Amino acid sequence: MNKNILSILDVKDEIEELLELAIQIKNDWKKGKDIRYLKGKRLAMIFERTSVRTRVSFEFGIQMLGGIAISLTKEDIGIGTRESVEDIALAMSRYADIIMYRALDKKDLHEFAKHATIPVINGLDIDEHPTQILADLTTIKEKKHTLKGLKFVFIGDGNDNLTHSYMLGCTQVGMDVTVITKKNHWPSK
Repeated sequence: MNKNILSILDVKDEIEELLELAIQIKNDWKKGKDIRYLKGKRLAMIFERTSVRTRVSFEFGIQMLGGIAISLTKEDIGIGTRESVEDIALAMSRYADIIMYRALDKKDLHEFAKHATIPVINGLDIDEHPTQILADLTTIKEKKHTLKGLKFVFIGDGNDNLTHSYMLGCTQVGMDVTVITKKNHWPSK
């Protein structure tokens, strides 16, 4: 099955299960248990936008789970310039088992996922950052033991990929969301 996670809504029916699994794996790791569930799997990461936290968390995460990672920049592969998005998606699908794509252009991310024959994860685009929200919801669930009925307040730019993903993700797990921002920075419809 080729299950892409381009939006938090792509896993809306599985969010609770994913959070529980993340917490269990984290607890098993702390206890010294073998968590190499992805032994031998290969993660290719495309960074058209640089990031310390996203790269480190994906790279260390796949290593802890027994896999390996390779990181590529937009200069390394030239999506849409040296080769078409389709050609790069198909070529990378032959080498990797999963791809994390941090895209400058959301259109390229969706085109890439359409042609890839392996799962593609959105590492951030102009509208969403689903992996960050899954990580944050995991932390909140660890600390509060529940998500349903909690109040989440975001103060800052409301028309931002994090804000959009918080609004989508938090409401999927029964949290109330309030965004405090200037009127000219309201979230996108």
